[in-house]
Amino acid sequence: MNFLGHLALSNDESDVMLGNFIGDFVKGSNYMRYSPSVRRGILLHRKIDEFTDNHAIVKASTEILRPTQGRYAGVVVDMIYDHFLAEQWEEYHPTKPLGKFVSRTHRILLLNYFRLPGEVRQMLPFLIKSRRLESYKSIAGLTRALDIMARNTSLPDNTGEAIKCLKENYETLNGQFREFFPEIKKMCEEELKNL
Repeated sequence: MNFLGHLALSNDESDVMLGNFIGDFVKGSNYMRYSPSVRRGILLHRKIDEFTDNHAIVKASTEILRPTQGRYAGVVVDMIYDHFLAEQWEEYHPTKPLGKFVSRTHRILLLNYFRLPGEVRQMLPFLIKSRRLESYKSIAGLTRALDIMARNTSLPDNTGEAIKCLKENYETLNGQFREFFPEIKKMCEEELKNL
């Protein structure tokens, strides 16, 4: 799961959302610098990544992308799963429209701006201005997000092939997401009780 997935799996708790959002940017024991409620989110982020990376369904999705995306196939699958989540948002979050959820997330991040790691503070204005979390809903938005990642991370500039592969395997990948998401949602609900 990418940003939207991590946020959606945070049980609508502000500090858990904050920690889950910054999880990739807080390494090792540095999570101890945060309040207990934010630490829950960081630790949940790590559990989500571990669960996702080792899940047979996600591995099957990754194999579909591997011929064109190589070792970055898993990263692209995370983005594609966010696309499916955004596209089917009402099914998984019937009480809160995606636009309102994204606006609330922006408020949470802005209210905690100075608690964010430096890399997150740098990207946040662009993420908010583009409403990237909401834009995952369309293929065009997903394409822009992949292009941004290719410009700013080690992800190769191979967006065209990724989108072509997605379109050619849309129903299969969507079916895999639909099978996987209830499982990870259940895991997160149980994990949050224990954290």
